[in-house]
Parts: sequence; structure tokens; C-alpha cells
Amino acid sequence: MNVVILMGRLTRDPEIRYSSGDSSTAIAHYRLAVDRRFKRDGQPDADFFDCVCFGRSAEFAEKYLHQGTKLVVQGRLQNDNYTDKEGRMVYRNQIVVENQEFAESKAVSQANSAAYAASRPAAAPVQAAPAPASEGIDGFMNIPGQMEDELPFS
Repeated sequence: MNVVILMGRLTRDPEIRYSSGDSSTAIAHYRLAVDRRFKRDGQPDADFFDCVCFGRSAEFAEKYLHQGTKLVVQGRLQNDNYTDKEGRMVYRNQIVVENQEFAESKAVSQANSAAYAASRPAAAPVQAAPAPASEGIDGFMNIPGQMEDELPFS
């Protein structure tokens, strides 16, 4: 069984290409930065995974994904070994994405994108949309304590 599930942020906008031939297919490549749960001094705080998706998933990536977007991807790990121009064998692993979903609300994503843009010296100021009052910090709606008794699934 070969199943990989990752949650992280895009390090840059996806690169989109289209295959040649009669029925061209969209192919999207992006890199996902996944935070490490335990961090040690001198060690990196994140791991970086190359991801590729095809067809409608690639078209979705082209239209909706951008640098800093937090995603959950599900797919499979694939070896991509080849010989380069100098005759050396190159070994590379990548995630072939079968399913991708946003991992945060649009308001939180826009706020994080604005914070990233503000931290860059050459970036123009970006206005972040305020989060709705009913949303918590993680993008989920806060439920008042007195309503818990009325929820059918508690």
C-alpha cells in the first residue's frame, strides 16, 4: 500500500504545463513545506516535498492555489529516477497528488498571505479582509456554551 497524506504550505505558485498531443492534459508542479512536529537545535523546522497533479486537479491548482496556501494533499510516493545530461543517475521522489483540499478558511488564508506580503521588503501593502466575528482563530465557527444542549450530534 502506498498512501501519503501531508499538510503544509505552498512555497511558491504552482508551475502549470500542458502535455502535447491531441488531448492535452494540465500538469501542475508545486512544493509543499510541512512543519516538523519536533524541532531540534540546528535542524530544519520543515520538510519540503515536490508534488505533481494532473488533469482537473492541475487546473484547480492553477486557478486557486498560490504561495502560502495551506493544503492537505493525499496521494502516493513515486520514484522518478533518470540519467542527466552528464550521464549521472539522478534519484528523486515526488508525491503524485490524487486529492487536494484547503486546510484553512479563505479569510485566514488571505490574512496569512497579507502577513507574508508585508514581511517582504519590496512588497506593496496589502489589505487583509477581516475575519468574520463568528469565526475562531482556526477558521471554525465558535458555538456559544448555552447552545451545546441543542446540538443534535453532541
